Parts: sequence; structure tokens; C-alpha cells
Amino acid sequence: MRFAPLALALLLTSFVPVLHAQNSGLASDEQILLKQVNTDAKALYVANLGLTEEESAKFWPIFNEYQAKKKPLQDRFLANVNHFAEKYDGMTDADAAALLKEKMAIEKEAEALKQKYTAKMAKALPAKKALRYAQLESRIQNLVAHNTYSLIPLAR
Repeated sequence: MRFAPLALALLLTSFVPVLHAQNSGLASDEQILLKQVNTDAKALYVANLGLTEEESAKFWPIFNEYQAKKKPLQDRFLANVNHFAEKYDGMTDADAAALLKEKMAIEKEAEALKQKYTAKMAKALPAKKALRYAQLESRIQNLVAHNTYSLIPLAR
């Protein structure tokens, strides 16, 4: 289990060159990247949760529902990043205010969704596995956020 965090970090940081190669109109590349991260995250859950057949029958429907609910938020995030890129050189205060408002709304909704589905997992899984799920989810989200936000320049 000690290698799982390292494997996760290597996996997610391997996407950085893909992000660096993007310029504008990034939505399709970003969608591909997010799909790959989500696919690889599933493998990490399989490798680290050690679910029984009965637990899997409860876990995966909740997990898949959560992923489906996260998708529109990911799409909004990508649209907001693309909007930022389009406005970057000529950004007005109104543009910045609108981008900030959308960023904060997305983050608030994402956190509420995470809380809701973590609570569902806690009801469906044994306590230790539910905690492990929550830890993995947080690690994945934090690594993706770090790698993503480190590539987005600060507004000027």
C-alpha cells in the first residue's frame, strides 16, 4: 500500500506535459485528460479498497453516480478555464468578477457533492473502507487540482 501514493502522484503528474502542450480551444484535450484521470482513478480504487463482491455491488453504483454528477461540474470548470484563456490578454474587471463568481460556485457545488457521496459511501461500506475511499478521493482531487492550477497563469 505504501507505493499507492507514489503511483498516484506519478500517474497524475504524467499528465502535465499534455496540459503544457495545450494553447487555446482546449476543451477536447482537457476532456480526454479528465477521462483518463477518471479511468485511472477507478484502478486506484480497485487496488486500494479491497472490496468484496458484496461491497463492490454497493460501491460501484454509488461511485458511477457520483462520477456522472461530477461531470457537469468538470465541464463548467473547463469552460471557465477556457473563458479565462480567451480573456487573458484583455481581461476587464467585469470579466474577472464573472470568472471568480463561477469558480467559487463550481468549488462550492463540488464540495457539497463530495460530502453527499462520501456520506453515501459511509453507509454502504465498512467504516475503514469508507475512510480509505474518502482519503483516496481527496488525494486524487488534490493532485489533479495542484497539477491543473499550477499550469494556469495568474490573472494580470
